[in-house]
Amino acid sequence: MIGSAACTSSSGAFVKLGDVTAGTAAFLRCALALPVLLPMALRERRRHGPRPTRLHVTDVAAGLLLGVDYVFWAAAVHHVGAGIAAVLINIQVVIFPLLAWMVSGTRLNRRFLLSVPVMLFGVALSAGALGNAEPGSDPIAGAVFGVAAGISYAGYLFLLRRGGEGKHVATPVFTSTAAAAVAAVALGLPWTGIQLDLSWQTWGWMILLALAGQVLAWILAAEALPRLTPNVGATLLLLQPVLAVLIGLAFLAERPTASQYVGCVLVVVAIWQATRVPKQRAGG
Repeated sequence: MIGSAACTSSSGAFVKLGDVTAGTAAFLRCALALPVLLPMALRERRRHGPRPTRLHVTDVAAGLLLGVDYVFWAAAVHHVGAGIAAVLINIQVVIFPLLAWMVSGTRLNRRFLLSVPVMLFGVALSAGALGNAEPGSDPIAGAVFGVAAGISYAGYLFLLRRGGEGKHVATPVFTSTAAAAVAAVALGLPWTGIQLDLSWQTWGWMILLALAGQVLAWILAAEALPRLTPNVGATLLLLQPVLAVLIGLAFLAERPTASQYVGCVLVVVAIWQATRVPKQRAGG
């Protein structure tokens, strides 16, 4: 899970270093991952048989949302930086339980309800929409794109969870990645355009984005999450925004303001509070 968080947190840096449009980054992230995921999916099919058709449909729907998420998230990276964009997308922690409540009636606990306003305030601070923003950034656009990405990501995770059946790991990742590539073209091509005439250096960053941010991140997460208790898994996921901010500082010369750091801390605390599983008292 730590490896998955590290791969995911590095994705924003690859997008920024590649210096391509949001549509290009989203499309190539998926398209370049498919040749690696395909043999994994075929091997899984030989071992466990085909995945049920109804679950394939769920995987496709989830992948379409993932492609929308990738385009909006890459746009957020260009507007507020890789570290802050990774913090903004964690709005999915609020959206995911709301989807579960609306669709399946899952009860929202008091701890979650109390953490929601804290997290929303932290998102506004970290983006720079409130307080001071990093010079050269566009906090309003970044916040809008980051929240849109988080909503799409929450929908992806919701469908992914509903389609989980234990035996297949690479197959749903392959199917959803292929669908995400289609969604990235549908949204990214008319909005930002998709560039394929790239320098060798840019192709290198895009390949790293596909291998680390798509293949390794999701395969490792799919293998790890069933082996961890929910509170441990949720806590380790907090590493992703923290590592992304550190990577932005160390390698991209991003310098968030003091109020943005406060917002990042509030978001992380709210995520921890919303997802932690309280310990039960002995004997009761």
